Amino acid sequence: MHRAGYVLVGGRSSRMGRDKALLPFGGRTLVECVAQNVARAAGSVKLVGEKAKYGFLGLPVIEDRRPGCGPLSGIEAALADSSAALTLITACDMPSLNPDFLEWILTEAENSTAEVTWVKDEPLCGVYRPIARASATAALEQGRYKVSLAFATLNVRCLTPTDTSPLANANTPEEWASFGD
Repeated sequence: MHRAGYVLVGGRSSRMGRDKALLPFGGRTLVECVAQNVARAAGSVKLVGEKAKYGFLGLPVIEDRRPGCGPLSGIEAALADSSAALTLITACDMPSLNPDFLEWILTEAENSTAEVTWVKDEPLCGVYRPIARASATAALEQGRYKVSLAFATLNVRCLTPTDTSPLANANTPEEWASFGD
C-alpha cells in the first residue's frame, strides 16, 4: 500500500470539557467527518484511540501504545500499524479539513525526499515516512513528548498553504461554536 490515513482521537479534550471527537457535526460525529476526508485523500483510514470508546463508530481503531503521552504516542502507534510508504496523520479537531487540502499535502510529500511533511505550525496534520517511527519511539522512551522536537533529526518539510482555514482547531466551546453545524 502506498498511502494510509489515521486520525488521532485519544486526547483528553480538557479545554472543550467533553470529547471533541464525538461532537455532533454534519449529522454525524466530528471524527466521522474528518475520517471520511482522510479516507478520500489517503485511500484508507483508521482511528488511533481506545477501541472501547470509539469502536461503535464502525471505523477501524488501533490502540494508542503509550496512553497519556500525548499525540506523539498516537503518531508512533499509527506508524507502527502502517505498512504504507506515506502515512497521513491528522488530529480529530479540525472540522474544516477537506480531501483537496489533504491530497495537496500527500502530493507534496510524494514529490519530496523529506521524511516528514507537515503544514507549518501544525505537526498534527502531516505525512510521515516509515523511518519516522524510530524517531517517535526514541523521543517517547526519553520522555520527550513534543511532536515538533521528536523529528528534529529527520528531514522535515514544512509547507505553507495559501489558505490555512482547513487547519482551524476546535479546542474550546467558543471555537467550536464558530464552526456551527
